[in-house]
Amino acid sequence: MAGGREIKTKIKSVQNTRKVTRALEMVSASKIRKAQERMKASRPYANAMRQLVGHLAQASSEFQHPYLLEREVKRVGYIVCSSDRGLAGGLNNNMFRKLLTEIRAWHDKGVEVDVVTIGQKATVFFRRLKVDMLASVTHIGDTPEVEQLIGIIKVMLDGYNDGRVDRVFLAYNQFVNTMTQKASFDQLLPLPAGDTKVVKHDWDYIYEPDAESVLGHVLTRYVESLVYQAVMENVASEHAARMVAMKAASDNATKLIDTLKLVYNKARQAAITQEISEIVGGAAAV
Repeated sequence: MAGGREIKTKIKSVQNTRKVTRALEMVSASKIRKAQERMKASRPYANAMRQLVGHLAQASSEFQHPYLLEREVKRVGYIVCSSDRGLAGGLNNNMFRKLLTEIRAWHDKGVEVDVVTIGQKATVFFRRLKVDMLASVTHIGDTPEVEQLIGIIKVMLDGYNDGRVDRVFLAYNQFVNTMTQKASFDQLLPLPAGDTKVVKHDWDYIYEPDAESVLGHVLTRYVESLVYQAVMENVASEHAARMVAMKAASDNATKLIDTLKLVYNKARQAAITQEISEIVGGAAAV
């Protein structure tokens, strides 16, 4: 059994760790409400863009934008959203494991995969893999702006426009509630037919100056809005997961401290008993 001094050192170390985990828990608890408000504030615009693009996809137009046309898949691209910081439980790793399963499935079909990453965790993770990482952006903070994301979105859109990429997917953690975050994979391009409930109609919009310019602008804004919404969902998921993980760590630290205190008391009692036995034995010898 360890001595009393060693046990007291362990207790002190665990207590210091508990202070850190409680502080992180409180910080995430204070930030999660604002993150949820920003996430909910961005949802109406993203939903409106989905509805608009759904109408455009089902319209009887003479011009068909490349973003709306299916083509043979030889190479796919993923925009991966992750957190910049750790200590969020299995939030990032769960999504990475599911994403690796999808990447292996594509490789088995002979399809190559390109990746652009948002967040430090995804950037570090994919640098270690045999995957072409085209671009990355990190340290976007708790209040990301669309301007921070335009660069990596353009890299993937340029690849699609030039024919280097045939499908584009978005991987992120969807915020369900404080206790549940779901790894989601959405197809961005080409626009999936099942992405809208709009019935196909025989009329079209009137475009000014022309359909190609208008659709190109609208569909680019559509992709940017979905990526931005995914980043906001991921930020809220990060704070929720960290709050839950740090609370669990604090509770475990409390249990460990109680166990160590019990061991310490037993060790102290054993030492006292031994001393008394030595004194009694010495007195009997005299």
